[in-house]
Amino acid sequence: MNLVLIGYRGTGKSAIGRELGGVLGRPVVSIDAEIVREAGQSIADIVAGSGWGCFRDLEERACRRLGACDGLIIDCGGGVVEREANMDSLRKGSHVFWLRATPATIVARIRGDGSRPSLTGGKSFTEEVAEVLARREPLYRRLAHECIDTDDRRPAELARIIGDRFCVIAAHRP
Repeated sequence: MNLVLIGYRGTGKSAIGRELGGVLGRPVVSIDAEIVREAGQSIADIVAGSGWGCFRDLEERACRRLGACDGLIIDCGGGVVEREANMDSLRKGSHVFWLRATPATIVARIRGDGSRPSLTGGKSFTEEVAEVLARREPLYRRLAHECIDTDDRRPAELARIIGDRFCVIAAHRP
């Protein structure tokens, strides 16, 4: 069984995933890093050159491939919920944790991160976060088995909580 982390940028997926790798002794795979590695270019360059649709196609292939694996901690990009096929690939044979944070926390954590292109164009960073988060929250809720609030909590603490829950679930899964 895989452990999957979903949520908006800045909710702690990567940091918590790294901690979970140590706690559970499992490999951690970032879908975004896999896409960058396979494409040979940054996400910003993929989107600038070929558009968000191309990026989402690459993401869907990565989700299908990683979702078919076993024993991974999968750190998903924030928009993984934008396609139903991704949700199907990731939910099957996995336990999905939605890492949630308030828009204020997200903005404070990722302000100045220029590694990702705008999702809405023309809006302030804070407006973009609020708008995209409002659109994606129902999708995160539908994909997730559990929701974990990450505001004012350290990655090591959250990794212990998630790791403990996952071990109980994995022990009772056929």
